[in-house]
Amino acid sequence: MKLEEAITKRIYDLCEQRKISPNKLANMAGLPSATLRCIFYGRSKNPGTRTLLDICQALDITLYDFFDDPVFKTADLEGSY
Repeated sequence: MKLEEAITKRIYDLCEQRKISPNKLANMAGLPSATLRCIFYGRSKNPGTRTLLDICQALDITLYDFFDDPVFKTADLEGSY
């Protein structure tokens, strides 16, 4: 799995757990909804740490909590360079 796919899956799973839409998450994080759309549709190959931090703060979790998920605990993750 590519890293951007793992990040997308994690954001999607967090939205599902909290029963919120990605658009609502974008609003909560103070991000343009287009930013999350780009992440979800694979147009953003490398979401910035500031964007991830904004998402985490909106969800009241830390970056550690975000990445502390089985989807990231694999040696099979690959970048997309």
